[in-house]
Amino acid sequence: MNPVRHDSTTLVIARPDDWHVHLRDGPMLRAVVGFTAKRFARAIVMPNLTPPVLTRADALAYRARIVAALPKDAKFTPLMTCYLTDDADPEEVARGFEEGVFAAVKLYPAHTTTNSAHGVTDLAKVRRVLARMEAIGMPLLLHGEVTDAAVDIFDREAVYIERVLAPMLADFPGLKVVLEHITTAEAADFVVAAGGHRLAATITPHHLTINRNALFHGGLRPHMYCLPVAKRERHRLALRRAAASGHPAFFLGTDTAPHRVGDKEADCGCAGIFNAPAAIELYAQVFEEEGALGKLEAFASFNGPDFYGLPRNRGTSTLVREDWTVPSLVPAESGGAVKPFLAGETLRWRLAS
Repeated sequence: MNPVRHDSTTLVIARPDDWHVHLRDGPMLRAVVGFTAKRFARAIVMPNLTPPVLTRADALAYRARIVAALPKDAKFTPLMTCYLTDDADPEEVARGFEEGVFAAVKLYPAHTTTNSAHGVTDLAKVRRVLARMEAIGMPLLLHGEVTDAAVDIFDREAVYIERVLAPMLADFPGLKVVLEHITTAEAADFVVAAGGHRLAATITPHHLTINRNALFHGGLRPHMYCLPVAKRERHRLALRRAAASGHPAFFLGTDTAPHRVGDKEADCGCAGIFNAPAAIELYAQVFEEEGALGKLEAFASFNGPDFYGLPRNRGTSTLVREDWTVPSLVPAESGGAVKPFLAGETLRWRLAS
């Protein structure tokens, strides 16, 4: 594999992967999947559909719908996940992994985010599943927030690490865990302290770009609302340091999450930021700002597959330093549209191939 190559105008890296993506289903799937497939060779696909992906049959059917929705000649592999519920069957989960249907299991604490009503209500109810996963080396993907209404929404990730994640790692010392879309300095520090061989974390482009002020800049900004919510500026800076550090436990996961404009700009707007139309370009911009373009390839292309035990991609992606404008809207289902992250703004890096 050639090392990353870059100069003032061109950046060539091994083709990256997205280790956390929401592709939705039906017309929305067809509207958005091309943006991810253009930028990434593989993606870990979230299972929180309605109804969720619970079985091997569910995953195979969803994977077939994704493949059918891809643009012609797209070179993209969806990696499917199993939605963990209180009554999940350990053997169904294990067979799915051993047969190559499931790449991982996703644990949503019940009612933490979009379509998480079927999530886990008590870790004690899934201990048998976690033990089986530990035995076969199957990764567990965590939405790391507590649901205790008494905990401030800006503290829910840090409290989750203390109350849930640390005890889980102690109880299952061989379990491979990805703490997804981290948003705090506490999360970044905890992952580093764990050493990287059994605990990793994904970091989104929007959490590297905005802090919580973006939610209220000039008014309420629903297209800046996601879960976990963006935190204070000190946390954003800590995430940028972590991503650009070269530490193998941090890797790319966009958490791109499309919703129709009407569902975002509503009385109870949906959580999720749709960043797929500019994802790798945003990461390149952040790494350039951090003086770390030479470390983007490891973050985007190597650390993820290494942690999951998958081969690194053989092809390359080329970005050029050329101003371009993020689309204002992406047409979606039934005449609706999705508004991308930083819609209408100018970025410095453009994906060329």
